[in-house]
Amino acid sequence: MKSGIRVARILGLGLVAVLLLIVSPPSYQPTSRAQDQDDDVVRVSTELVVLNATVIDKSGKFVSGLKPAEFHLFEDGAEQKVLTFTTEQTPFAAAILLDTSGSMETRLTLGRSAALRFLDGLRENDVAAVYNFDVKVQQLQDFSPVHDLPDRMYGLKTKMMTSLNDAVLQAADDLAKREEKRRAIVVLSDGGENYSKASSDKALDHALKASATIYAVNLGPDGPARDIAASGILKNFAEKSGGRYIEAPGGQALRDSFAEIAQELGRQYTIAYRPTNRTRDGKWRKIELKLSRPDVTVRTRKGYKAPKG
Repeated sequence: MKSGIRVARILGLGLVAVLLLIVSPPSYQPTSRAQDQDDDVVRVSTELVVLNATVIDKSGKFVSGLKPAEFHLFEDGAEQKVLTFTTEQTPFAAAILLDTSGSMETRLTLGRSAALRFLDGLRENDVAAVYNFDVKVQQLQDFSPVHDLPDRMYGLKTKMMTSLNDAVLQAADDLAKREEKRRAIVVLSDGGENYSKASSDKALDHALKASATIYAVNLGPDGPARDIAASGILKNFAEKSGGRYIEAPGGQALRDSFAEIAQELGRQYTIAYRPTNRTRDGKWRKIELKLSRPDVTVRTRKGYKAPKG
């Protein structure tokens, strides 16, 4: 009799699991790395595409209380149906990338200080990992809620070359494994790039695949000495991912910017849709998110690459 009851329980649990899979649509997940072939195309599932969107008013304040009907979502000009819409404040996971290349030799202390300021803004359930990058990328601290830098960060010495793209790619792949829906990459750098194996497009694709928003802080010198091309790299990462590019290298402006980033990540709207275009052509899909409410600005990622083959 006991064995019969046990079998019935097992069958019952199996039926519940099947029903849950039917009722709950799969969240947007990237395919495995084994499926990402050498064509440098990040393959994303067409089942569900997830956007984290920030909405601000003319004064730069976050706009809360918006309803799903106020959002209009387009992919390559074709309107898409919003399937899930979340507004609650939820924990986020962030990856902090500190440039330790030769061009940062006189600004390494500033970079450490900037990283600490961001960690100070973590809430109770937020987590952050810390990386440095020069000729290689190293994770110095795994994702955790601590508000301090690891001891290893204070003994770092600068090295000549810069692997910025590789750092963004590795952080994105690590964030893709996290359970948090809100994910961010905070780049502290002067923007130089001269040693990565990955292209900036491939690094950005991995960030978009992970639904990670990139916030780029330019630690290069102000004025005419600032590297315009390097600044362009940082701006591109931020703009395409729906993040922010921060000019101010230090002082109160930087502290305010980091406080705003932490608030933003906790107050984003999370929107998901299933694309109507199922063609597996590896092409870029342009995303536009518009609001029917006037005098507000919405910021989110600009698109993604479709699967190929």
